[in-house]
Amino acid sequence: MVLLLAFVIMGRGLGASGAFSTAIASGVALAAPDHAAANAAYAAYAPNGPASLLTDWLFIEIVGVTIGGLASALLAGRFRIAVDRGPRVSVRGRLACALGGGVLMGIGAKLARGCTSGQALTGGALLSVGSWLFILAAFAAGYLVAPLVRRAWT
Repeated sequence: MVLLLAFVIMGRGLGASGAFSTAIASGVALAAPDHAAANAAYAAYAPNGPASLLTDWLFIEIVGVTIGGLASALLAGRFRIAVDRGPRVSVRGRLACALGGGVLMGIGAKLARGCTSGQALTGGALLSVGSWLFILAAFAAGYLVAPLVRRAWT
C-alpha cells in the first residue's frame, strides 16, 4: 500500500540512493554553485540548489526513517553503540568489510540507476524485466556467498 500511495501521490516509487545523490548535489551547489549549475548530473538532483534538500521527498524519507529508527530503539530500550561481528572477526575487520560493501553497493546503485530497494520494490512492482533479473541475481549471489562468510559468524 505504501508503494502504491508513493506512485499515486508522488508520481514515483520508493528508493534510497536518490536521497544521497540529492544530498551530494546540494552540497556541491552550496560549495560551488557555478560548477553545479554547469553539470547536468548535479543540476538534475539539485535543481533548486541547496534548497533541494527541503523539497526532495526521498531525502525527507531517509531522514524520517533514521529518526523513526532511533526513536523506536530509544523507546524500546534497545539503543546501544556496538559493532556486531562474529568471534573470528576483529572490530576493525568488520568495519572495513562494511565500508567496502557499502562503497560497492553505492557504485552499483549508480551504475544500475537505482538502489536495491528501488530495483526490487519499485522496478519489481512495475514488472521491469531488469529488476526481476536483479532480484533473482541478488538472491542467488546471497546463497552462493553465504557459506563463504558463515565461518566468520559462527
